[in-house]
Amino acid sequence: MKRGIFWILLAVMIVCCTVATGCRPAEKPPIKIGLEGPMTGEWAAEGEGFRRAVLLLADKINEHGGLLDGRPVEIAVGDDRGDPEEARRVAGRLVEEGVVAIVGAYNSDATEAASEVYDDAGILQVTPSSTAIRLTEKGYTRFFRTCFRDDNQGKFAASLMINTLGKQRIALVHDDTVYAKGLAEGTQRYVEELSENTGAEAAVVLFTAITPGQRDFTALLEQLEANAADVLYFTGYYPEGGLLVKQMKETGLTETQFIGGDAVNNPEFITTAGVEAATGALVTSAALIEDLDYPETEQFVADYEETYGERPMSAWTLAAADAFRLIEHAIVETGSTDPAALAEFLRAVEDFPGITGPIVGYDQKGDRQGLGIVAYVVNQEGKLVLYQL
Repeated sequence: MKRGIFWILLAVMIVCCTVATGCRPAEKPPIKIGLEGPMTGEWAAEGEGFRRAVLLLADKINEHGGLLDGRPVEIAVGDDRGDPEEARRVAGRLVEEGVVAIVGAYNSDATEAASEVYDDAGILQVTPSSTAIRLTEKGYTRFFRTCFRDDNQGKFAASLMINTLGKQRIALVHDDTVYAKGLAEGTQRYVEELSENTGAEAAVVLFTAITPGQRDFTALLEQLEANAADVLYFTGYYPEGGLLVKQMKETGLTETQFIGGDAVNNPEFITTAGVEAATGALVTSAALIEDLDYPETEQFVADYEETYGERPMSAWTLAAADAFRLIEHAIVETGSTDPAALAEFLRAVEDFPGITGPIVGYDQKGDRQGLGIVAYVVNQEGKLVLYQL
C-alpha cells in the first residue's frame, strides 16, 4: 500500500514538473554583437582594452534586463592579431555566428580587410580606432567610426611642426601600413600646402618607411642625421615608436624633436622608450581621459575602475566603449536589430553624449563630425599631459 502511494505521488510530481516546464516562457534569443581586435600579438594591450570596455557595458545592460523587452546581449570576441588575413577569417566566423553589428577592428589594415566581409554580409561595423582615410571612401553604407580621419590629423601635425614649433626640416617615417603610410602622405601634402601658402621655409627632407616589428633603427637614425632633420613625425605604432625614441637617446640624436601619431598614444610607448628618453616627446591624438570633462566619461571610468581595479589605459578603450554604445543606442531607438535600419539611424544621429565627447553627427560616408585633435607631451614623470599650443 505504501509503495503504491509512493508511485502515485511520484507520478503526480512528474506531471506537475512537466506542466510547469511547458508553461514557462521560452527564453528570448540573444542579440549577438561582435568584437574584433588584436587580443594577442604586439597590440594586445589595445585589444584587451576593447574587450574590457565592451564586456563591461554588455554586462550592465544584461543586469538591467537586456534590450528589446528582455533579449540579452551576447558578445562574440574575435582575435585578428592585427593581421589582415586573420581579420578576414575572424570576420567570416563572426558573420556565421549571427552577429548583427561589429565593434572593431583596431588597426586600419585589419579593419579594411574585415570590412569587405562585413559589407558583403550586410553587417553594421563601427571601428573605434582605424583612422585611414580610404576606409570611408569605399561606399560601404554600414561602416562608421568613432575616431577622426587622418587627413584631419595630418593637417594638425603640419601646423604643429611649422607654426607652433617653428620646425623647417621635417622627416616623415611610416611603417608601410594603410594607416601609417596614409597619415604620412597626408602630412606631407599639408606641409607643402602650408609652406606655399604662408611662405614658411619648411620642407620634408626625408620620407621613408620602417618595417613593422623592426628592432634596430641604426640606418634610419643615420638618415635623420645626414638630412639634418629637426623634427621627426613617426606615423607608425607604439612598439616601434618606443624603441625608436630609446635609440635616438642612446645615439645622442637629441636635437631632433620626436612626434608620434595617434597610434603612439599608449602607455607602453613610454615604458619601452624609458621615461628619460621619452620626456619631451609629443603625440598627436584625440583627448585622453584626464581631459574629458563629461558625465558619461566619469561614469564609465568609475565603472571600469570598480570592475578591473584600474583606469582605462588608452584613448581607444573609450572609443571602443562609444562604438558599442552607439550600436546599443541604435537598437533601442529603432526597436530593431536589422543592420540596415541601425545604419540609417546612425547616419542621422545628432548630439549623442559620447564618453569621448559629444558625437554631433555623421556624414554620409560614416565619418564622425566635430572631433578635435590635440597634442600631448611626455613630462618628466613619464605622463602624457596636454601640450599648450
